[in-house]
Amino acid sequence: MGKQVLLIEDEPNIIEAIRFILTRDGWAVSSHSDGANAVAVVQERRPDLVILDVMLPNRSGFDILADLRADPALADLPVMMLTARGQARDRAQAEQAGVSRFMTKPFANAEILAAVRELAGPSEGANAAREPDQP
Repeated sequence: MGKQVLLIEDEPNIIEAIRFILTRDGWAVSSHSDGANAVAVVQERRPDLVILDVMLPNRSGFDILADLRADPALADLPVMMLTARGQARDRAQAEQAGVSRFMTKPFANAEILAAVRELAGPSEGANAAREPDQP
């Protein structure tokens, strides 16, 4: 099975799109939609990467990120934040909170895949195991 990605996002269309992109590349993707208990879900599932929306019901992605970074067991966990609001102050706030990568919506499929591969390393799925062409 591929590496685990936890997608914390409340928009069903975004969840479906990211799940499709990543599972096709060999990633195991689970999702969660409520900010109130998102940190507990991360602690329980121990994913290789978290994709975190900024605007969630019951709690901000920025607050969730701050809690993840404050937990010694999760401080180094790669976290990519997604937001429809791409203002400079949002990016600065995310970077100050310790985000690994900041990406705005809408995004290109290739952009999401490249960011996930960079942050968590290649998946262990079939698509990641391709050998380069030999001469």
